[in-house]
Amino acid sequence: MGLFSTRKPRGYHHEYIYYNERKEKLKRIEEKAKRELGMLPPEPLNKERIHEAFVNSTTHLKRREERGGDAISLKWLIILFFAALFVLHYLVTDKWTF
Repeated sequence: MGLFSTRKPRGYHHEYIYYNERKEKLKRIEEKAKRELGMLPPEPLNKERIHEAFVNSTTHLKRREERGGDAISLKWLIILFFAALFVLHYLVTDKWTF
């Protein structure tokens, strides 16, 4: 148990009963072909898909996503703050008493 860690909820996976994966795949292929022939307008940019492709292509961002965010967490900042206060107090008073 960590100092400031919170538990993540258990994941939920729902499989659809009435879902035809083959039909959806054929529909996507058909739409792609129509867009290439110019029968449909071009697909709008999907910012999430572009972000995901960029993160997956770089190793340092992929590791950051796996870790869960920034390199320095809040608990380490708090510990560093109190250590700095302790050193400052020692330098100012020249004593170990509080």
